[in-house]
Formats: sequence, structure tokens, C-alpha cells
Amino acid sequence: MTQPTRLTPATKLAVAILLIIPCGVLAAVPIYSSETPKLWGWPFFYWFQVLWVFITPVMTYAAYVLIQRGRGER
Repeated sequence: MTQPTRLTPATKLAVAILLIIPCGVLAAVPIYSSETPKLWGWPFFYWFQVLWVFITPVMTYAAYVLIQRGRGER
């Protein structure tokens, strides 16, 4: 059995940033706590959170790909 290669510090940093951004953005409620701009009648507070439901998996998958490539598994 071969030992997986270690991730470089740059890869670890990129993965950490990709995983922390959604948590940080959604935890900073004052940033998006407003009614305007509205999108199809939805206040900004709601559609901004729904938007992150789609953005977060993309960022998580990108972190996964970086880890796999860093380990030489892809």
C-alpha cells in the first residue's frame, strides 16, 4: 500500500479558504440583513441565503478536487 502524498501549504490554504468563505459570509448576518434589493419579490435577506445553497456545494467540491489532486489521486 502506498502512502498518500502530503498536501502543500498552498493547497491547504486554498482548501481552507474555500471552506471558510461560506461559513464566514453566512455568519456575518449584518452584511445581508436588508430587504432591498428584491429579486422577484423576495427580500435580499432570503434570496442571498438561497443563493449560497447553490454556491456552497460548488466551493466544497472545488476543495475536494484540490485535495485529490494534491494527493496525486486524480
